[in-house]
Amino acid sequence: MAGVPHHLARWTGLTGSLLLAVSAYLGGVFPTGDLRPTPVSIWQGPNGPLIIVAWLLGTALMAWAWWSLRDGVPSARWALVTVGLWLLPLLVVPPMASRDVYAYACQGASYVNGISPYEQGVSALPCPWLDSISYIWRDTPAPYGPLFVVLAGAVVKATGSLTAAIVAFRLLAVAGVALTAACLPVLARRCGVPVGRALWLALASPLIGVHLVAGAHNDALMVGLLVAGLAVVAARPGRPVPLLAGGVLLGLAVSIKITGLVVIPFAALAASVGPYRIRSLVRDGAPVVVAAGAAVIGVTVAGGLDFGWIAGLESGGDVIAWTSPSTAVGQTVGYLAVIFGAHVDALPVTRAVGLVVLAVLLVWLWWRARTRDPFFHAGLALAATVALSPIVHPWYWIWPLTVLAATARDGVWFAGVALAGSFLVLPDGTGLARYTKLPGAPLMTLLLIWVVVRLVRSARAERAPTPAAAGAD
Repeated sequence: MAGVPHHLARWTGLTGSLLLAVSAYLGGVFPTGDLRPTPVSIWQGPNGPLIIVAWLLGTALMAWAWWSLRDGVPSARWALVTVGLWLLPLLVVPPMASRDVYAYACQGASYVNGISPYEQGVSALPCPWLDSISYIWRDTPAPYGPLFVVLAGAVVKATGSLTAAIVAFRLLAVAGVALTAACLPVLARRCGVPVGRALWLALASPLIGVHLVAGAHNDALMVGLLVAGLAVVAARPGRPVPLLAGGVLLGLAVSIKITGLVVIPFAALAASVGPYRIRSLVRDGAPVVVAAGAAVIGVTVAGGLDFGWIAGLESGGDVIAWTSPSTAVGQTVGYLAVIFGAHVDALPVTRAVGLVVLAVLLVWLWWRARTRDPFFHAGLALAATVALSPIVHPWYWIWPLTVLAATARDGVWFAGVALAGSFLVLPDGTGLARYTKLPGAPLMTLLLIWVVVRLVRSARAERAPTPAAAGAD
């Protein structure tokens, strides 16, 4: 693929984006649409075959164009222009691939009317758009941070209609993508990664156009603030005032989605100048941590909210899909037990094990980052957080993909996950993982075993003495 002309990739990707826009217009996430669709019901519905074919072909063309230039983008400017062209058709389509934007609107309406979305689900308020929200999310507290709840309230108050609110949420998402595009080059230069490649990998995948722009997910704003905070830390390590600013940006990212919290310990390491020392870590890292904490607390208090959004994270466990490795293992154990005449619910155990492994892995990555690149390890920490979470939506992979795009000097293995995830959600939000438990869960379990074996072998190879060292002994 290295020989693919870049102009061919540009127009192929644009064709794919246009086809995805067609699929959204014909079968996107409309407020009055079917809340419990299936792939079969979509196929048998109006324009069903055209919707599926346009979505599949559009995703394939866009994914091929992105993947084909993963190591050969001509320049940063060319990458940004191409990304802009690809996103244009998806700016003006109905919501696509998720109903979350409708939940944002109702949570904002709750907040505007004096009801904390952390204490009650949106069904507590006669929201005029309640019928557009998936049943599973109507009685669950909001899992988003206080800054996003305040923004959602401001959007609803300023617009007053569902259509206008969707436009505003999409503009917030575009602002997040633009913030990423503006700040990612700083991080890439600091890590010795070509800026064009970093921008291409982070912004040109189908996940960005479909889920962040068309779907208007708040992940766009969270990632933008996260990259901005890391860029400030990368540009001014050891400088108290810039580090305070970087910490505030990271805290605001956490105030959108708590995932940003994973990055802060690595940012504190990166803020230190010179070799790792406890004294330098406290001197330079403390401003980042303190400013981030102050930003979260400040937004929470200013918004008249509390920390109930942390408890709201538990509601994600209601969704069961093999895209989460720990969930896939639990499903596979249950399937194997049925063969022997038993009925075992292994999900609570495997998910708990996954979270324990995640906690240990995050500590190990931070400890390892003391003598290596903290920014790259921050990307690995985000990847581990997604992989070991009880639930994994395809757009979650945008978090680590963005940071790794600017920090991983060798290889683009992480882009393969985003490539596969692009094909897992239909235009109307139907997740194909729900209908492919078999063979999805067993295959994911086998993949997990293969990855673990590879990692163990790689670790043993690193510890093994080199021939020269053995001869010296």
